[in-house]
Amino acid sequence: MTLLSVRGVSKRFGGLVAVNNVSFDIAAGELVGLIGPNGSGKTTLLNILSGLADPDSGEILLDNVPCQGLTPERLAHRGVMRMFQLTRVFRRMNVVDNLLVAGRALGLGADEALSRADALITELRLDVIRHLDAGQLSGGQMKLLEFGVCFMVPPRIALLDEPFAAVHPTMKEIMGDFIRARHGKGQTFILVSHDMPVVVELCPRAVCMNAGAVVIDATTREVLNDPRVIEAYLGGQAA
Repeated sequence: MTLLSVRGVSKRFGGLVAVNNVSFDIAAGELVGLIGPNGSGKTTLLNILSGLADPDSGEILLDNVPCQGLTPERLAHRGVMRMFQLTRVFRRMNVVDNLLVAGRALGLGADEALSRADALITELRLDVIRHLDAGQLSGGQMKLLEFGVCFMVPPRIALLDEPFAAVHPTMKEIMGDFIRARHGKGQTFILVSHDMPVVVELCPRAVCMNAGAVVIDATTREVLNDPRVIEAYLGGQAA
């Protein structure tokens, strides 16, 4: 069953075409890698999908209902959650309170929010820092906290923008285990990452963008061995 459809979406910034007539479908339960060189339009597309930017043309359907132009808050209530390349958490709140704010904003009662926060803190191995302000955490710990924020209420689709960038290998392993476990239970993801080994390991399918357009949409191995992808992104070496 198709969960998300992107139909002919384009976005310009002045004379720059950042996203150029992009189309693809995401089925419920899929884990899809969105790859491409810097400046290929991946983050701009995530901004459109998460309501931070409006497309100039095209259509986005969630559960076959148009959703382009909705605010991030309304999309979050419809189950579209986003992790950012530059982590966004409340730095003057502790770990527990960051999670509680997210849960209460999405309609959880106080007791249920606390229960879910405790479970996520354990799963993400944040127990020893649960009462520290988020601003005191390492970059990797803040990324883990942002994972927790996104999953206080399990989303219909999670949009992850470079979650593994500049993260300690231990934190990367925790993130990978978290994604793998959730995907095994049917969670839908779009994962933007330059970490090709992680994309190969986690994502059965990949969509490669270059210069704002989709180059190829296929199994991850097919994508990484496509000559157009090798030329645009992988420096001439097949995976």
